[in-house]
Amino acid sequence: MAGNPWIQAPETDADAPDEGVVDAPIAPPADLVPPVAPQSGVTLPKGADRFPRRVLTTHLEQQTRLWWMGVHGGAGETTLEQLLEGSRASSHAWPVDGRHDGLPPRVVLVARTNARGLRAAQLAATEWASGDVPVHLEGLVLVADAPGRLPKPLKQFARLVGGGVPQVWELPWVEDWRVGEPVSEDTAPRAVTQLLEHFRSACLVPTISPNYHPS
Repeated sequence: MAGNPWIQAPETDADAPDEGVVDAPIAPPADLVPPVAPQSGVTLPKGADRFPRRVLTTHLEQQTRLWWMGVHGGAGETTLEQLLEGSRASSHAWPVDGRHDGLPPRVVLVARTNARGLRAAQLAATEWASGDVPVHLEGLVLVADAPGRLPKPLKQFARLVGGGVPQVWELPWVEDWRVGEPVSEDTAPRAVTQLLEHFRSACLVPTISPNYHPS
C-alpha cells in the first residue's frame, strides 16, 4: 500500500463530538493528488470489509444514469435519490452491470461526517482503488451528521479519505429535513442545489473509466 497515504487513517479522538461540516472546505492535503481511476499497489480489503454487489439486470436499472451508494445506514442516499430525478439509491451496495456489455455504472459514495461514516467511506474508496469494482466512481458526498463545526481530528480524517476519490462534495446539516419537513430542492441549501446541478449536466455525457474493460 506504499504510495497511497490516504489509506491509513490518522489518529482520531473517539470521544470527540460528531459535529457537522461548516467553516472551511474539506480538501485533500496539497501534496496528495486525488485519483481518477483505480490505483496500482492498493490491496483489496478483507472480505468482511468489502461491500456487497447489486447486480443490475433489469432495463430500468441499467438505464439509471447515477447511483448514490450510502456506505452505511443513514448516510443520506435515499434523500439524494428523492432530490435528483433519474438517480437511484443502491441500497448500500456496489451497482454492477450484470451483462457486462454496457458502460460501467456511475457511482457517488455517500457518508456522514462522523467517525463511523468516514471509516466506511475509506473502506469503499480502498475497495474501488484496488480495481476490483467495475464502476465509474464520480466521488464522495460528505453529509454533515450534526450542526456546528467539525472537530479537528474528524476534519483531518475527512481530508485524508477525500484524497482517495476523484472529488468530494460537502453538504450541510438541514434541520428542517430532520424534523420531518418535505425533502425538496426548494428548501435545500445552496451546496445541495449545486451538487444536483452538477450531476444534471455532467451525467448527460457518457464516461468510461480508463481501467474498465467489459468481459
